[in-house]
Amino acid sequence: MESHPDVLVIGGGATGTGIARDLALRGVDVTLVERDGLAAGTSGRSHGLLHSGARYAEADGPEARECLEENRILRAIAGACIRDTRGLFVQLADDDPAYFDAKRAACDDVGIPTDVIDGATAREAVPTLTGDVERAMWVPDGVVAPSRLVAANAVDAREHGAHIRTHAPVTSMTVERGRVTSVTLGGDADETIHPRYVVNAAGPHAGHVAELAGVTVAMRPTRGVMVSVDYEGLEPVLNRCREPDDGDIIVPHDGQVVLGTTSVPVDDPDDYERADWELERTIDECAAMLPPVADAEHVRTWWGVRPLYEPEEAAHGGRGISRGFHLLDHAGEGVENCCSIVGGKLTTYRVMAEATADLVCDRLGVDADCRTAETELPGASDPERLDAFVEEFDGQGPTDADIVDSS
Repeated sequence: MESHPDVLVIGGGATGTGIARDLALRGVDVTLVERDGLAAGTSGRSHGLLHSGARYAEADGPEARECLEENRILRAIAGACIRDTRGLFVQLADDDPAYFDAKRAACDDVGIPTDVIDGATAREAVPTLTGDVERAMWVPDGVVAPSRLVAANAVDAREHGAHIRTHAPVTSMTVERGRVTSVTLGGDADETIHPRYVVNAAGPHAGHVAELAGVTVAMRPTRGVMVSVDYEGLEPVLNRCREPDDGDIIVPHDGQVVLGTTSVPVDDPDDYERADWELERTIDECAAMLPPVADAEHVRTWWGVRPLYEPEEAAHGGRGISRGFHLLDHAGEGVENCCSIVGGKLTTYRVMAEATADLVCDRLGVDADCRTAETELPGASDPERLDAFVEEFDGQGPTDADIVDSS
């Protein structure tokens, strides 16, 4: 079997499905392929935090502004994919008060709404918060159900003419005279695609996909553990107000909370150690904010792998940097019809897709504007319909397994 779409998108996470949606809404003939079910990689294995930008405000103002803007857009278009919880950055007794002050000032500069409260008021809002809290700061964080978000993007892409192929791994590419001329799929697909343009949105596997096209995308993936425990009644996302470190985020779900996370380099995003110390450290550190989680019953544990871009990691080092996205046009490496999109975060998937679609449309001579920021996702107001989308695309990830009913 053969097909000849304008664009082939490789990768069925939030960014890949977002790109397929954006291009389809612009009238481009697009096929998306994913080696597993949708959201099988980074998107579906995150902690599910909808960033307000506050986490990055003092490190990277432009990135924080982008998070804030995308946060607002997703609240408008994504409906039941999003839960509006707010977020609370908490300063404990051992935390540097100067860091809290710097973050608050940076949020003000960026335009992120904040409300600083004392420790007693914070404990009124979250009665089980540690007695060591000195002060706290409200920010407009939230929670994402990534399985729903990814599936809804795929459905909108399909409704506008895109083809979505799951369980269709890319096995080889042919490059002739500086262009990808064919891409062979395995798995359930057994198909050869002849695209005019190829987008590599394969997350931590982007380096491997790039190699198939004879180009280079240097990745430095890191793993992080998440553990969900039984816990009733937490409303806001809790963020430890210190330099980013292990176990500094607690994300509320209905009847559970997700504790995260660690950051450990991995060589192979498919084959890596899942160390007990990461789980133990994450629980211990999160319990410093919310002590009852130390003894709460474990429901499920999972690791995710971040698709970090090696040159940025090498230039800045450490965990505290703001991790923006990188759009790589491989024309400079001699492959005219191929680009890769790496880095970023779930909150900014839509703007990553927009930037990629802008580049692709420029290369294809398509004159059409992005419409994704103003167009509501299918099923946004209907959780049952969203969950049916997840089931259809085999898109259930562990992040929101307690939220999505795909039975």
